[in-house]
Parts: sequence; structure tokens; C-alpha cells
Amino acid sequence: MGAYESFASVYDLFMSDVDYDRWVEYVEEIWKKFNIKPELVCELGCGTGSITLRMAKKGYDMIGIDNSADMLSEAREKSGDENLDVLFLLQDMREFELYGTVSSVICLCDSMNYITEDEDMQDVFNLVNNYLDPGGLFVFDLNTEYKFREIYADNTFSQTDDDAVYLWENYYDEDEKINEYYLNLFVKNGNGTYNRTIEEHYERAYSLDEIKGFIEKSGMKFEAAYDAFTFEPVKPDSERIYVVAREVLKKEK
Repeated sequence: MGAYESFASVYDLFMSDVDYDRWVEYVEEIWKKFNIKPELVCELGCGTGSITLRMAKKGYDMIGIDNSADMLSEAREKSGDENLDVLFLLQDMREFELYGTVSSVICLCDSMNYITEDEDMQDVFNLVNNYLDPGGLFVFDLNTEYKFREIYADNTFSQTDDDAVYLWENYYDEDEKINEYYLNLFVKNGNGTYNRTIEEHYERAYSLDEIKGFIEKSGMKFEAAYDAFTFEPVKPDSERIYVVAREVLKKEK
């Protein structure tokens, strides 16, 4: 079963402790720091739209892209409930297509870590560069190897709710830099029984030098990398980092 197919219906329930408002504010702080005022913004790996819709409420024209039909179904339902006009596209970020350029592309919640092959990652950066306005910014986050190795490691995590339970079994391969986790999900039915499904997820740890290489090869310019939610440099024990890349103005190329 593909990642997030069964989890989509209860994803927001288990992510209720995430301060998405702060995540949105931090992206806005980055935009301000780099002197851009985006109008049209594309979010890659938008999931159920928690960030996309918050930005739409702030007045940004939003495009949300995800390769999970189930996650997008949740996003569209929330968008309708809140009367927000957001374009959601069912596309793979490794080969996404837009109708024109955008002011900024964002990719959060470690969606970039799900790209596990160099060639595929390069394709993402190339496409982002292609669809950014001149001088536009690509802002994305990454889980770090430190987090995979020291925090997730070979541990098991669980969370329970009245209507759902999940058991997360994690394994990190230091040689391959691949973090894999198996999600056992139990969702309550109307008759009080539970349906069980299993999902397999894979994320890759990338060094900052590797990321800089992808950025440079795509034709973009590396601007900065920060310890998440700060403007401090990346630390050895950073668990999540934010990276900023800019589409190079034609006169600079």
C-alpha cells in the first residue's frame, strides 16, 4: 500500500499538535528576509492542505500538489468547508507541471526526504527552477541524519485516540542513509470494530553539501540553510533544517 493511503483519513487527527500557524509564519519571515512578496505560491507535497489553506486565508493564491489522491480528497473537502479557492493537483513532485510560473515554491513536513534517488531529487530541483519567477524562492525543509540516527533510530512509537491507533516501527540504515518505518494503523468502524492497515514509508537523509549540489546543478542559487524556525546556522544536532534557494535572474546567469 502506498504511503498515506489509509493514514489520510486520520492524518490531521494525529498531527493536531503541530503548530502549523508557526510554520506558515516562519516561511513568511523567510520571504521577508529575502525581500520577496509572493502572490502565487505552489506547495509541493501539500498533503491534507493544512499549510496550503492557512496561506490561502492570508491572501496568497495557492496551488497544492500531492501524489496521494486520498490526502488531496481531505484537502479539497477542507477547502470547500472554508470556502477557499485553491487549485489542488494530483501530481508527482518529480514530474509536476504548472500552467505558468509562480513567485515561490515551498515544500514542508519533510516531503523532500521522501525523494530517495539522486536523479529524482535533481528532477525536482530542475522543475522548481523552471516554474519559478525570475528571482523567486524555493523554501523547503528536511529531516536531518541526526534525527534519523539519534531520535528515530530503531525505536517504536505509538499514539492512540478514541477513533484510531497507530504503531510506528522505525529502522535507520546508516550505510544507505534510508529511514524506513512501518505504520500499523487501526481505524474504528461505526460498529465499534477496527480496520487494520499497514503502510511502509521511506525517507532519505541528505547532507547539506548534497543539497547544495542539486541546487547548483539546477541553475538556482543556494541562499541559506537554517536550524528550523530560527535564523541560526545548521547545527550538528539540528533535527530539521530549512533551505532557501533562489531562481537566478537572467542577467546573473
